[in-house]
Amino acid sequence: MKIAKVINNNVISVLQDDGTELVIMGRGIAFQKKPGEEVQKDRIQKVFALKNKQTSENFKLLLREVPMDLMVVVEEIIQYAKHVLGKKLNENIYVSLTDHINYAMERHQKGIEIKNALLWEIKQLYKEEFSVGLKALEQINEKFRIALPEDEAGFIAIHIINAEMNEEMTNTMNITKFIQRIITIVKYHFNVEFEEDSLNYHRFVTHLRFFAQRVFQGTHYDNDDDYLYIMIKQKHKEAASCTEKIKDYIKKEYNHTLTNEEMLYLTIHIERVVNR
Repeated sequence: MKIAKVINNNVISVLQDDGTELVIMGRGIAFQKKPGEEVQKDRIQKVFALKNKQTSENFKLLLREVPMDLMVVVEEIIQYAKHVLGKKLNENIYVSLTDHINYAMERHQKGIEIKNALLWEIKQLYKEEFSVGLKALEQINEKFRIALPEDEAGFIAIHIINAEMNEEMTNTMNITKFIQRIITIVKYHFNVEFEEDSLNYHRFVTHLRFFAQRVFQGTHYDNDDDYLYIMIKQKHKEAASCTEKIKDYIKKEYNHTLTNEEMLYLTIHIERVVNR
């Protein structure tokens, strides 16, 4: 295995036989080395195989600026997130999360803190991802003795959610606001507080995530089953009435018209979360 590029003393890239590129980290792995020389395998600490070429290029640029110890911690955070959540994460998280944590640490050392305006919503709607964010703060503090505020656990959670849903940061923030507003409509309509640890609440929030994506993308379910919606509407009149309020709200705020199939699924989820 030969060096293709020297990024810095601790980072190199190599090309595999099939043409794919690996980014390899190891303390001093590239010291006084040149492209074409053999890789010192005993110095390899981390290997990153990023399939997207632009992501790989951005990652290599970032590694010129980021300390190796930080990259090791970020990799541990990402692997922990994958294990705990049991989900695939878009590989762009290696760039976005590394860049964010590096900048957050620099800001903190300068006494500059940024408040997370959606911290409450993130804690309520994305409990698993937020717990990963809290764990990340522990890992950062343990390694660097830098105690980042809880707001940063929320930002880290958002980066993880982005990677789960293949969304940009701004889109995920908008989706989070959207979900919270829909939940508020349901709460006020039924004058209830939800059991936020219940399975039906989790299912409702999950449904709203993908529902919000469709609203922001301007897409719909392919089918429009009028007959089934009419049946559900008659059976669960109060949930259907709440769905009508949501329909009016979404039309007014986002100029998106819900189909009967979307209203069908929304009504079913509302009925479950309110009455079970």
